[in-house]
Amino acid sequence: MGELTIEGGTPLHGDVAMSGSKNAALPIMAAALLTDEPVALTNVPNIRDIEILADILTSLGCVVERTAQDAWTIEARNLTSATVGHELAERIRGSILLMGALVGRLGEAVVAKPGGDDIGVRRVEQHIEGLRMMGAEVQTHEREYVVRANRLRGAWIELDMPTVTGTENLMMAATCAEGVTIIQNAAREPHVVDLARCLAGMGVRIQGAGTDHIMIEGVKGRPHGTRHAVVADYIEAGTYLIAAAATRGNVTVTATDPADLTWLIKKLREVGCDVVQGADHVRVSAAGHVLRGVDVTTWPHPGFATDLQAQYVSLMTQAEGTSAVSEAVYEHRFRHVPELVKMGAKVNVEGRSAIVTGPTVLKGSPVDITDIRSGAALTIAALCAEGTSTLSNVFHLHRGYESFEEKLQSLGARISLSDAGDTTDVAGRMRSVIGD
Repeated sequence: MGELTIEGGTPLHGDVAMSGSKNAALPIMAAALLTDEPVALTNVPNIRDIEILADILTSLGCVVERTAQDAWTIEARNLTSATVGHELAERIRGSILLMGALVGRLGEAVVAKPGGDDIGVRRVEQHIEGLRMMGAEVQTHEREYVVRANRLRGAWIELDMPTVTGTENLMMAATCAEGVTIIQNAAREPHVVDLARCLAGMGVRIQGAGTDHIMIEGVKGRPHGTRHAVVADYIEAGTYLIAAAATRGNVTVTATDPADLTWLIKKLREVGCDVVQGADHVRVSAAGHVLRGVDVTTWPHPGFATDLQAQYVSLMTQAEGTSAVSEAVYEHRFRHVPELVKMGAKVNVEGRSAIVTGPTVLKGSPVDITDIRSGAALTIAALCAEGTSTLSNVFHLHRGYESFEEKLQSLGARISLSDAGDTTDVAGRMRSVIGD
């Protein structure tokens, strides 16, 4: 789906506004299945994953209308199916989020096992066990999950780990359950909080989102429709802040909540950047600064986000000394490292840690993007490199970042998107890269 050509060596400067969060918009779109009234969403990112989920909702019988570049209306009054088929599900990991909403609304869900980025095992046992505790019968087949329940009932559910999609699935199912559901050890990410805000706007009584203890009281009847503005994407914001630091630039990220970036701001200051934050913006300046290697370990929110680990590795190639970047969430999240090595980076993977020695003069090279965040990491490396880099499999980036090239160009990056040949079978080539 095209190649990115990047001429490195130019520090990023300027202001850039953040789009809505992909990770918030997807579960909120799924939550529209819970009501037969319209759900109107704004600040929805203009990315491929949103379009795929819209296609899935349409296949279930929803009326889905895009009313503006960042606005959608979903009406699930006349659902005709509880089955999410293989062809659509394998194109997006977020399809698993439909399980809780469908069984809550229809008493049945048949969801094909999803695709998405191949970054490690993302098991759904906690989704399934939670639904069983709420009275559902769940069958796991080779290629799909089948969930049935005459009526879900409230339950006390203790998660083994704070899974984001598991928490979201169970929150949606609990809205249609009889009685109160408690989710203990719940995920605390900003997009979980945003889903809770949307559910509250639909008339659901919900408390504790943003903590590890969420309480949902089932609605008598059905939730009602609502209007909801999706929260800003803090992972997008973090990506641009890291890019500013790595290129020795000066960038202000606007339309974002600095509180969602506390852990990253702390690390960037330790690395040697000047960081200034306001009510809805963060500025990072590294012009003329000596960057220091600083260790980091990913962890569920409010820890350092796994979705920023790859970008941080690219930053560490420009920092003095040796740093260890450890991945505690997903075991296959160092697929960007061999591509960075092609550019001259000194990075060795030891178990679940990447050991980075810097600073390194990176050289422009042809590299392959393997997933959304590896694409962001390679872009940052290419912006720092001497010469020209060519990044293939750009469709990954467009699944997760809105107007990626345009936003970087506005900051002074010398970056362009070119056609790399036939684009008629994007879905097929996605499957060939990410697997079924």
